[in-house]
Amino acid sequence: MLELINATKIYTDNGAVGLQNVDLFVDAGEFAFVCGHSGSGKTTLIKLIFCEERLTSGHLFVDGVDITKLRKKEIPYLRRRVGVVFQDFRLLPNKTVYENIAFAMEVVEASYRDIRREVPKVLSMVGLTAKAKSYPKQLSGGERQRTALARAIVNKPPFLVADEPTGNLDPDTAWEIMQVLEDINAIGTTVLVATHAWDIVDNMQKRVIKFENARIVRDDEGGYADEELYECSTDDDSHEYYGTDDFEDEGGYDDED
Repeated sequence: MLELINATKIYTDNGAVGLQNVDLFVDAGEFAFVCGHSGSGKTTLIKLIFCEERLTSGHLFVDGVDITKLRKKEIPYLRRRVGVVFQDFRLLPNKTVYENIAFAMEVVEASYRDIRREVPKVLSMVGLTAKAKSYPKQLSGGERQRTALARAIVNKPPFLVADEPTGNLDPDTAWEIMQVLEDINAIGTTVLVATHAWDIVDNMQKRVIKFENARIVRDDEGGYADEELYECSTDDDSHEYYGTDDFEDEGGYDDED
């Protein structure tokens, strides 16, 4: 599902090394956490997966496709195969919950019939059927994140990337979101979660991929090995995934990996 081979990313504007000779394989149907201090490479990996950044050298395969060779016009087709959930939700403030989710299908030119069939399904899956006609400003943080999750999976992508999905949520709501992610994984979707929430990682006992100094220093199942690993990065500088400037700003990421 996801494979990096000798992957290196060097930012041309400042010479910073985002990834250095990284090899990684995430199989279809896996659930894995990605952690790391600020500047460790975690955020770079997330950006590379949906082609916000490009590798300097090496290869990156998503669902069997070497995306290092994709032309710009082909990137939207990749993004139909990769669902992305951002910490700051990125919802369209002038659209209802239903319309926000339907928008993700509209941009891939899904039929009206398919939209009418699929949107109610994902609304039910994330527990938002009663909120279908509500606007983002009328929702709690957890409800906004559930909307973002529903939007990310409505096109049935085989791969879901959640970047700090619980970062703006209270602990109880964070656990609810993680349960939804587990439910999504249970139906066969590969899930990759970038997080600093050590308590969630400890309790869920999934695969943990830890970055440090642009390299992977840990890759195994379980919680954090020691207290030093608790301080995972919360930084990100993700841009609007669907190519519009109308997303609701709920407080994004100010630092760059």
